[in-house]
Amino acid sequence: MSRICQITGKKVMVGNNVSHSKRRTKRKFYPNLMVKKFFLEEEDRWVTLKVSASGMRNIDKKGLKVALVEAKEKGFIANY
Repeated sequence: MSRICQITGKKVMVGNNVSHSKRRTKRKFYPNLMVKKFFLEEEDRWVTLKVSASGMRNIDKKGLKVALVEAKEKGFIANY
């Protein structure tokens, strides 16, 4: 699986390592992803998602159902 949050759509970013002499080499910044199971009360079942830390905060604030619907509208998740 790719390293993309299924709620927020965060993915790997590219940047530079900068040494003391200011020499630049490419590097990657990875999102803080975790595979986590959430209980969807409306459908009485568990849903497994690959979410970032900020994605979990969004789920806590908005609720799981609302976060899943928004992620589906934005195209981050196909079905849940």
